[in-house]
Amino acid sequence: MEKLKLWLMKNWSTAILALLFIILLVNPDAKAWLMRQIASTGILNSRISDVKKETSKDASVSYTGFTLRKEDGTIIDAASLQNKVVFINFWASWCPPCRAEFPSVQKLYEKYKTNPNMVFLTINMDDNMQLGKNYLQEKGFTVPFLVPVGTIPVALYEGSLPTTVVLDKKGEIRLHHTGVADYSKDSFYEQIDELLK
Repeated sequence: MEKLKLWLMKNWSTAILALLFIILLVNPDAKAWLMRQIASTGILNSRISDVKKETSKDASVSYTGFTLRKEDGTIIDAASLQNKVVFINFWASWCPPCRAEFPSVQKLYEKYKTNPNMVFLTINMDDNMQLGKNYLQEKGFTVPFLVPVGTIPVALYEGSLPTTVVLDKKGEIRLHHTGVADYSKDSFYEQIDELLK
């Protein structure tokens, strides 16, 4: 025990770094905090892209059959969301990158939730949806809680969390981002405002 005390006194900075590393390994909120700090720099963010000129009308993705269920049991058919800008975020409560970006998703939602031309589809992918509900309630998030009912088009989601997609009013994918990002930046708001025009 004396040797351990002596080692700790000589190597206190190493011990603190080791402890922080262990906390980051086991605590999803600590991982989320670190990822949020990195995302806030803007390095990881992607931009809403312009519509490709060579895209034909036949190349647009079909959302027929892509349905979601709200907490109250109401079914949303994604095909009915034409003429609206749609922000889609696939997330899970156990996912540290999802936890990292969720405060920015909440800020984006707060800014645009009253805009009749904007729809938020925050889709929980937890195996047990109660875990997702508990997470939102615990953190005070008010984004819509949705779960998929049918098949999700591969063009929107291939299995990586978090995945964020923005569709323009024609239903074309303008952003498809996998991984953590910060959606509470003024530059992102400007891009959303352009789509809403």
